[in-house]
Amino acid sequence: MTVARSGNSGGMEPQRSREGTLMHVVETLLDKGLVLNADIMVSVAGVELLGIRIRAALASFETAARYGLEFPAGTNTETVAWQSAVEAKETCPSCQKVSPVSQLLYEFCPWCGWQSAQALRNAEHDTEEHQVEASSEDRQEIRREQS
Repeated sequence: MTVARSGNSGGMEPQRSREGTLMHVVETLLDKGLVLNADIMVSVAGVELLGIRIRAALASFETAARYGLEFPAGTNTETVAWQSAVEAKETCPSCQKVSPVSQLLYEFCPWCGWQSAQALRNAEHDTEEHQVEASSEDRQEIRREQS
């Protein structure tokens, strides 16, 4: 909702923008997803009489696949589209939080900053290449100065 000045009265009047339409809300929900987790316990004098667990998710299939949600029986997850939507995830050995495998192996854990041996080797290799490039540039500059 935006607020605009009216012509004669000089006061402010609300105007409805098109951004908050139902279609926009549904599109955002399907793109980002919505997960509801609820645990309801009814107990009397420390004795649990009733326990209810509610787990519900509202998301597009692509978003659900990206976050590893399970699908109804009969859903064909072997298609090329499914395989490209699913991102493999693994638990970080340091903080035990789940992150994409490629990020854990080749970069770092986004939660705690842990780096795998492969990521450390890649970082050392990149540093060595940068040093070699820098030293060759220095040699070229010295040659230019000498001539």
